[in-house]
Amino acid sequence: MSEMREAMQDVKRALGKLGQQAPEEMKCFSKFMETVLKPGKLDLKTKELIALGTAITARCRYCIGIHTQKALAAGATEDEIWEAATVSIMMGGGPALTYVAELHKALQEFNKSE
Repeated sequence: MSEMREAMQDVKRALGKLGQQAPEEMKCFSKFMETVLKPGKLDLKTKELIALGTAITARCRYCIGIHTQKALAAGATEDEIWEAATVSIMMGGGPALTYVAELHKALQEFNKSE
């Protein structure tokens, strides 16, 4: 298993355990996420690009992987993803800049159009 997929699996396992320990809270959080990502004034692709940019500024490796994968599935191009990354770097500075390494790994794993 690749490094990015392994990191994502680790978090999914931990979230599963958290769901056992706090089922009501996780059910509510999952419903919230589902509701937020429904197309509204913004389409799903735009919302995933925002989530990806936020993931970079938050320095969340798992979030970078999952939202890269979801942005691609929602129709984002690699160019759009890199542009979203530059906006997040503008907002997050040098620390966010270093996390483009994680974005690069995620694109290599999940972008089947390369």
